[in-house]
Amino acid sequence: MKDFIRPMLYIISLIACCIEIDISVPCFPNLIEYFKTTESLAQHTISINFLGFFIGSLIVGPLSDAYGRRPIMILGNAVLMIGALCCFWASTIFSLLEARFFQGIGASVSAVVVFAMIADTYSGKKSAQIIGIMNAAFTCFMAISPALGCYLNQVFGWRGNYAVVGIISIFSWIAIVLALPETLKIKKRVTVKQIKYDCFILLKSNYFLCTSSAPSLLYAAYLSFITSAPFLYRQTLGLSLYDYAMHQVIVVSSFSIVSMLSGAILKYMTSLQCAVMGISLSIIGVISFLLGSLVFPGAFITTISVSVFSVGFALFYPVIFTASLSIFPSIKGSATSLIMSKRAIIIALVVFTTGHFYDGKLSTVAQIMFCVVSIAGLLMGLSLFKNKR
Repeated sequence: MKDFIRPMLYIISLIACCIEIDISVPCFPNLIEYFKTTESLAQHTISINFLGFFIGSLIVGPLSDAYGRRPIMILGNAVLMIGALCCFWASTIFSLLEARFFQGIGASVSAVVVFAMIADTYSGKKSAQIIGIMNAAFTCFMAISPALGCYLNQVFGWRGNYAVVGIISIFSWIAIVLALPETLKIKKRVTVKQIKYDCFILLKSNYFLCTSSAPSLLYAAYLSFITSAPFLYRQTLGLSLYDYAMHQVIVVSSFSIVSMLSGAILKYMTSLQCAVMGISLSIIGVISFLLGSLVFPGAFITTISVSVFSVGFALFYPVIFTASLSIFPSIKGSATSLIMSKRAIIIALVVFTTGHFYDGKLSTVAQIMFCVVSIAGLLMGLSLFKNKR
């Protein structure tokens, strides 16, 4: 029973975090028109969100080691809820950016502490299967988020997109307060000196750095496309809002369906096989996108190529993420914090770079994705080499 209730609570706490990007991206053209701003600033609502996520991630892991997982979850999700509501009430693009920054800080808490709680309770393949179950649930929400975002934007305007995230955040906070159990059995005294020492231990491990960075790079490549998609499909390729939503749903669903099946896949494949197949498909997908953007630029080849990339990403992420958490089991909180903060800054930099160099061409986004995925592939190779040694 606990194996059902706990993942459900974890999913509830992560729903607002996992849908806020996909549900807000479709309103970017409306943000530009409403605030009389630029495409770059609209995309920066994502990068600034991940900057807040980065800052929050650095501290919430050690704090949860010292004060317990539950109280930090309650406090952090309150910040997420307030930030989400401030997005709805934003009167300028800069006040929206400020709200997104604090929303990112709040979102970092669930993203870090939930995985520390999983590491407290489960290990090995069981941990990967639990992460797969969670992906199966909240990626279903991700799959419908683009279409929902388009609908909300069309009916209620851009504020409707942020209003839904705010409402979900309120219900999530209430569920955490009422039902989330504490999983940390032994709290430890945490000082600045101890945090520095833990970070030193983690940062000097090349194996940890390679293993934890590769999934983050794939996530960053994925989001660089998702945040550019409304402009690519609607402006560059000339699709209607409905057609854009359908293409976005296909891309997100390809990730969602494979994530949903990750627990079953791990029964027939080893973690290493999943990782190798995942990174291979990611590379194949992004190369196809790059070649297609140069030779046959179109919506169909773009969606199919990025969907292949997304399938590889979904295979790769849970097993490598789980492996990175198991390298230093005695400092799970600090390890999770460092992984998530590093992931956030990588995503912020890649999305910022995509927004900065965006020129309306498919090939520009494809080239950025190709560079990022190539680095991930190199780190994966180094990780496997160091593991064998």
